[in-house]
Amino acid sequence: MTVELWNSVASSLEHIGAAAEAAEEAGWTGISVTDSQNLAVDCFAVLLLAAKATTRLGLCTGVNSPGIRHPAVTACAIATLQRLSGGRAIVGIGRGDSAHAHVGRAPARVAAFERYIKVVQDYLSGRKVAFDELTFDERMASTIDTLELGDTPSDSHLTWLREDDVKVPVEVACSGPKVIAAAARHADRVMFALGADPERIAWGIEHALEARRQAGLPGDGIKFGAYVNLACHTDLSVARKLVGNAIATYARFSVMHGAKTTPLSGIEKSAVADLNRSFDMREHHNSELLPAEFVDKFAVVGSPEVCIPRLQAIAATGISKITIVGARDYTNADALEAEKILARDVLPEFVD
Repeated sequence: MTVELWNSVASSLEHIGAAAEAAEEAGWTGISVTDSQNLAVDCFAVLLLAAKATTRLGLCTGVNSPGIRHPAVTACAIATLQRLSGGRAIVGIGRGDSAHAHVGRAPARVAAFERYIKVVQDYLSGRKVAFDELTFDERMASTIDTLELGDTPSDSHLTWLREDDVKVPVEVACSGPKVIAAAARHADRVMFALGADPERIAWGIEHALEARRQAGLPGDGIKFGAYVNLACHTDLSVARKLVGNAIATYARFSVMHGAKTTPLSGIEKSAVADLNRSFDMREHHNSELLPAEFVDKFAVVGSPEVCIPRLQAIAATGISKITIVGARDYTNADALEAEKILARDVLPEFVD
């Protein structure tokens, strides 16, 4: 069984160097950093510091949002990190959650989001993008032809890319069938935000493969991964508490607009039914605790003896990457202890 294990870490200028060094030493494949401009420092600055502190650790945005950056800016930033890190960067893209909410916007519409993914791929592949494909916000400025200049660019591309630059892989976070299909058509890896149930992840994989079949694309031309809320601790109540806020964020993606978009069991349906209404986007967490039964099913919580087989079952679905989303708190003693247990007792089971 070959699966990459990545760790989602807090965006901290003060702690990222030590955290990245520790992650590399422990054997993590890479780290992922949140991009939410009003709630955390810039993700690209954080990943650059992580790159300088390490030599092999993968570096991923988890995830960039289309509503706050033009696709050319996203591509330029991650391609710059790719060159500076020696080819260790991955760009993760999602429809937008807190990053959009804090500028007064909902998640991107699916059709526009799919166009955004495609254009980012074009930029990172060195392809030229027609200006007609860049109408992501026409209200901000008029077209360049209104300036009546002597000469202007006829298209858009990253002119500074070199032939020896390693192309940045594009990952897309998704939960509902429409976004899964868009990701399957354009991403290098589809990253499911479906919880820790192997059956639901298998449903996502089949949905993605069917989308590729309908688009005339080969099934072996795409990779799959999953975000998994996880806290490894010998005290189950502590583990549940550590994933409390993060699990609410990820579970809410399945009922983003009031209707469920993924297969949910009875306990899961009732737990997430009113999740949007109880979610506080100002602090990006849920104001009410989710039922323990739901946490135990949607997340991976408990001792190493519980966490290892559950991660193995997820890996057995055919995904090649798992990004662990835990407490992400450098000041919480329980969170630090859970990270230590995870690195010491669980990670070695998945590292060659």
